[in-house]
Amino acid sequence: MGSPVRDALLDAAADLLVRRGYRAVRMRDVADAAGVSRQTVYNEFGDKWGLAQAVVLRDNERYLDGIDRILTAHDDLYSAVLAAVEFTLELSADDPIKKVVLTGAGGDELLPLLTTRAEPVLFTASARVVEHARARWPDLIGPDFPEVADAAVRLVMSHIVLPSLPPDRTARLIARLVVRALGLTPPE
Repeated sequence: MGSPVRDALLDAAADLLVRRGYRAVRMRDVADAAGVSRQTVYNEFGDKWGLAQAVVLRDNERYLDGIDRILTAHDDLYSAVLAAVEFTLELSADDPIKKVVLTGAGGDELLPLLTTRAEPVLFTASARVVEHARARWPDLIGPDFPEVADAAVRLVMSHIVLPSLPPDRTARLIARLVVRALGLTPPE
């Protein structure tokens, strides 16, 4: 959790990004909405890109908290992956921040946050999944699991950016791939 000022700035920036799009958001607008000086915004985030990246990363952290709850609620790995992927795809379809990033509302400058410059989002998601899986299923998680988790996260991200199947079918596909990659047999 960030400082109250940082949280207020991120709340203001998220609201402005959703309502106006990236191009129309100015650092001054964010500062005014949060009741601080423009210099405070620059000190906290560096520039407009840093601010936008922080908004997306905070959104990602909230999503990952949901993933933790879902993984905890399932006893077997297949069911957990299935539910986590479906949750991710459905949430992303309705998430106003992801919509701004993916649709380019007000400009397509934010799309790299989920594509070519998505490392912070991908690394954070992969690390959280690996950490949770190691704690939850230590007997199933071997040394290759970080690679499997990274591939699964990247596959989910690609389906967020360019969906090709309904979320439930995509979730079944990815869950089968994950358990097979770990040498397990998925349910029929």
